Amino acid sequence: MEMEEMASLIGVSVPVFQFLICFVASIPVSFFHRFVPGGSIGKHLYAALTGAVLSYLSFGLSSNMHFLVSIIISYGSMAFCRRRCGLITFLLAMGYLIGCHVYYMSGDAWKEGGIDATGSMMVITLKVISCAINYNDGLLKEEDLRESQKKNRLVKLPSIIEYVGYCLCCGSHFAGPVYEMKDYLDWTERKGIWMKTKKASASPLGATVKAVVQAGLCMGIYLHLIPQYPLSTFSNPMYKYSGFTDRLMYQYMCSFTARWKYYFIWSVSEASMILSGLGFSGWSNVNYSSPTQTSQWGRAINVDILGVEFAKSSVEIPLAWNIHVSTWLRHYVYDRLIQKGKKPGFFQLLATQTVSAVWHGLYPGYIIFFVQSALMISGSRAIYRWQCCVPSNKRVVKKMLMLSNFAYTVLVLNYSSLGFMVLSLKETINVYGSVYYIGSIAPVVLIILGNIIKPKPSTSRARKGQ
Repeated sequence: MEMEEMASLIGVSVPVFQFLICFVASIPVSFFHRFVPGGSIGKHLYAALTGAVLSYLSFGLSSNMHFLVSIIISYGSMAFCRRRCGLITFLLAMGYLIGCHVYYMSGDAWKEGGIDATGSMMVITLKVISCAINYNDGLLKEEDLRESQKKNRLVKLPSIIEYVGYCLCCGSHFAGPVYEMKDYLDWTERKGIWMKTKKASASPLGATVKAVVQAGLCMGIYLHLIPQYPLSTFSNPMYKYSGFTDRLMYQYMCSFTARWKYYFIWSVSEASMILSGLGFSGWSNVNYSSPTQTSQWGRAINVDILGVEFAKSSVEIPLAWNIHVSTWLRHYVYDRLIQKGKKPGFFQLLATQTVSAVWHGLYPGYIIFFVQSALMISGSRAIYRWQCCVPSNKRVVKKMLMLSNFAYTVLVLNYSSLGFMVLSLKETINVYGSVYYIGSIAPVVLIILGNIIKPKPSTSRARKGQ
């Protein structure tokens, strides 16, 4: 069967099908990393070469050239200007990524079913920035650092082969998850939790099978739903003349359908990370009274599907969706904008969401979505504060507020994410306007009410605070 026929069979273009083959191939490539001879040097070479080959087969030679620019920017700044390498890498690597987004118009390509290397560049950009910042942190006094900084700081400059291996390891740059240089080095050199002991090594079989089955189910659901809920319907007269509830439900189903594509992608990445061993996060006792332990693979998990679909509040979404990028944004943007001795506020949240928007591309839909996300989270926090102040004996009121926060999250999340999908300013405004901007108005109203209605904490909470 020709590649064109196989691509049309699952409803994708040939370039996307070619990418999917290479992407899925990262699973066996990651598995064989376990058996590479030559010690840590051999493993670094294998990681770098296999990553470069997979990129070449997916996007062509130009992809590796673009990756090389980001890698040289970061490594050069670390080698020659350590005291400012974090800031230099952040500005130049992020700037280069934005330039590529604009040049390739990547959002339009993805929207029309195309593919290019900018998605992989996004992952590499986060990797090189975090590595440079952690090397910068290696100059600081330990007592001045947060726990995450102490854990990830780099005292010694990695070798160039270690660095390229970290950036391209086993195709992990295709869709993540993002991980730290310190973890990559420990895993390659079998240090820390990867250290060889008398205990039997963690078996990846069960977790890998679970991730692969999950990937298959997610792809099946996506392929089933996407013909029924295309974005083109938003310009159809039938949508415009349908009732408000029908329009709102269609928006929900469009967002719901799109998420399964990402669930599939991250499930494949999860299987790859688990098989390589890098996804291992330690052991956990099933029963603390017995010596039986199970292996944990949390480092490989980039999405909690049930956590997203049944989030009790908007605050929980970043903890369940694109988990490692959310963690990166917290450690390298949000936390670093908090002034010593002060609490974080809306500015830190908005700045973090703006960086996330720019990282995705300079489309109005991205920027609107992430600004909306900041408003969404702030509105959800207002409901949560009211919920916490309700006395424990008023369970019905407490439950009603919990249900309100859940309903609010479902409404605003699925409304907001359409901007992420349609991208253009005109289409975003039209889609939002078709439901009277309900998902934009609701967060603003809650934020205002949250600043006006400031209930006192319940007695039990007040005593605990004292």
